[in-house]
Amino acid sequence: MLASEIAPGVSPKKLDRLAYTFIKDHRAEPGFLGMYGFPNTLCISIDEAVVHGIPNDKPLEEGSIVSIDCGVLKSGFYGDHAYTFEVGNVDSKSRQLLKVSRESLYIGIEAFRLGNRIGDIGYSIQNYVESHGFAVVRDLVGHGLGRELHEPPEVPNYGKRGKGKLIKEGLVLAIEPMINMGDFRVKQQKDRWTIITQDRKPSAHFEHNVAILDGKPEILSTFAYIYEALGIKRDEEAHFKR
Repeated sequence: MLASEIAPGVSPKKLDRLAYTFIKDHRAEPGFLGMYGFPNTLCISIDEAVVHGIPNDKPLEEGSIVSIDCGVLKSGFYGDHAYTFEVGNVDSKSRQLLKVSRESLYIGIEAFRLGNRIGDIGYSIQNYVESHGFAVVRDLVGHGLGRELHEPPEVPNYGKRGKGKLIKEGLVLAIEPMINMGDFRVKQQKDRWTIITQDRKPSAHFEHNVAILDGKPEILSTFAYIYEALGIKRDEEAHFKR
């Protein structure tokens, strides 16, 4: 729904209001609103903002990239999903950042298999991202997901093969690469929420929820509705669906 609304001149607060209404209309609850004191339904992070951006009234600008992270509580379980959008026409370097970041998500999901370890996921993402000249954020991680929004284990987007928690049948993770165009270092803004890159270069964020079923990863979320709204033809999820 939001994919069709993102355009230059649209305010993040408008997107936040639309999301709140959409979630409530579907008999669910915003997962982020009030969580740890967060004041909004969506985290909207623009350009150098990595994650946890608070929606404001400043209109989106042509050429920006904007990460929208949305959590929902429905039927006793949480979903947690993120996608980074282009606002109008963006430069080629930003498009490459988005492409590599999105691709790294699926590479990480491929490593999420019975008998592997959490470090295998992070290693796969880091290796791919750094081979393209981008940097993996170290201070923020993915996580387990279920009846709570944040459950163990933590899922770094960097790491070593064969290290970390053993992946077992039924485990559900929110895998979410946060990838910087420049340096990996980040810092927190004075609002105590928004995380930005230290060098003020853009950052991208993509997130799926994935379960281990019959020893293999199955994606529980989807970008299909986004692709449909934007007229994009992609089938990267097909490999992980039944």
